[in-house]
Formats: sequence, structure tokens, C-alpha cells
Amino acid sequence: MKYNNLGKAGIKVSEISLGFGTVGSWLTFGNQLDTEGVKQTMRTAYEHGINFFDNAEAYANGLSESLMGMAIKEYRREDLVISTKIFWGGKGPNDLGVSRKHLLEGIWNSLKRLQLDYVDLIFCHRPDPTTPIEETVFAMDYIIRNGLALYWGTSEWSAKQLEEAYTIADKRNLIPPSMEQPQYNMFVREKVEKEFLPLYQKYGLGLTTFSPLASGLLTGKYNEGIPENSRLAKFKGLKDDLEKDGLLSSKNIEKVKRLSKIANDLGATMAQLAIAWILKNPHVSTVIIGASRPEQVIENVKATEVKDKLTEDVMLEIENILDNKPL
Repeated sequence: MKYNNLGKAGIKVSEISLGFGTVGSWLTFGNQLDTEGVKQTMRTAYEHGINFFDNAEAYANGLSESLMGMAIKEYRREDLVISTKIFWGGKGPNDLGVSRKHLLEGIWNSLKRLQLDYVDLIFCHRPDPTTPIEETVFAMDYIIRNGLALYWGTSEWSAKQLEEAYTIADKRNLIPPSMEQPQYNMFVREKVEKEFLPLYQKYGLGLTTFSPLASGLLTGKYNEGIPENSRLAKFKGLKDDLEKDGLLSSKNIEKVKRLSKIANDLGATMAQLAIAWILKNPHVSTVIIGASRPEQVIENVKATEVKDKLTEDVMLEIENILDNKPL
């Protein structure tokens, strides 16, 4: 496992990390609360070199954080990088967004569930059009200076919104964001490869990318239709979102079939190829994977070996298949 700096920040994160969003959904819709299964999945991740574990107040309505709080008791706190994201905290008028009130109350509640004194990373889970960015930057500065988190960042913000946050931080002598958490995969590339391009060198922005498999599309399991027990079959909203974004198209399915042949020639699974392709991007600090079983962690971590097989010729062949030219 390789460990990368989070942009220009000194903290180092494993190039593959484990997200607890999938874990929370799996438990919420499962038949029972399998806390031992969560611990075993995290143990497997840690044993394979993963040190960064991503969470959010919204995942399973806080249950994911509570489960993580139980699981991390087995480890030395200094060996882990723990994150949470604040935006969706409940149904009250002040439980939504990234106002000073919700950010402070959100992090206090997350820390209680996680049973921690601090998190390493805190994200504004989405941009909030109802709150001035200046208020958010001031609140994050307060959170960092008071030791509730060590670094702060954003998720799915635009380059324009990030630029405003950096400008405010500079003018007000506040702590600026260190990282962004965008969706990034073979089919969703514009923001990471084009929109954010000026921010990497100018501010040293780090990336903790999510959805490397495009909700399972890039595993190849939907090549012949939607299996009965798959996530798309269980979660209609997920299927609707993919269709709305144009990802679940016959054209993309055909691309995955062609990409699967490349994966097979490399002795890899389609999922490993998709993750390895992201790892080749030097601006990506870590790729967040989802897993509900230890076996999924083991398979996905092998992408670090596949990465070295992605020569310039192979990358060009992949680019020709994707044909979505983000640059």
C-alpha cells in the first residue's frame, strides 16, 4: 500500500480507503445488526494497509458512525485517519446545511457517536446555497483551532465555490480547506480532470474521491441486465439516479464489456481495473471504496498491483474505449 500526502497537507492517507457509507446502508437494509461483520471488514482493510476510514453524519442516520466508534477501539488512534462529513443531520430547520450552528452541533454529535475527541478530517458534505461561504469558513476555522478536527475540506463543491473559500481564508487569516471529495470514475471525469485543474498547483488541493465503480456499473455485473439481489435491484433511487445522469446506458454497458477484456488480459477484475485507473491520476490522494464483506476489501486492494500494469499503451487503449474526452 502506498501512502500519499493529502494534497500539500502533511497528513498521509492510504491510496485506497474504506468508506462506511456502504456499510451503513448494508446494515440498515439487512436483516440484523452485524457489528462483528463490520469489525472484521475493518480489520481486513487495516491488515491490508488501509489507514483512512471515511464516514458522515448522514450515513444510516448516524448508525455508521456509531458502528465505526465500536470498531476503532481495537486500534491505536494515531494509526488511523478518520473523517466525517456534515450537512444532513436531521429534519429540524437547523439540522441541514453548513451554517456555523449546524457545523458545530454536527461535529459534536459525530464525535459522541464515534467516541472520539477529534476527527482527522471534516468535510462540508455539500455546498449550502442558504449559508454564506464566509460563515462556513469561519466555522471550520473555529473547529480546527479548537481541536475538534485537524483538517477541513468540502465534497462536491464547484471550483468557483472553492476559490471563494480560499480567498476568504486568505483575506481573513483563516485556515483554508485542504481537500475535496468529488465523485470520480471512468464515466464521471469533468470536475477532477478539468474544472479543478487550476486548484491543484495554486492551492495544493488534495482529493479523496468516491464512487470509483459508478455504483457497481464498472464491476461488469450489469453487463447482461440487473441481477435480482444487486444494489440497483434493491435501491430503486440509485437506479433512477444512474439513469437520470445517463450512466446506465447501453453505450456505457458496451464500453464496460470492452474494458472487461482489457482487465482479463491483465489478469484483473473489471473493478480492479477501474480503481487502478483512478490511482494513475497524480492529483488523487486516495480512492474511497465501499465494502460490506472482507472479501470485497481484499479484491479491491489488489488494484494497487494492477496500477503498475497500466502502461501508456494500455491507458491509451482505455481512453479510446471511453471516448468521453474530459480534457
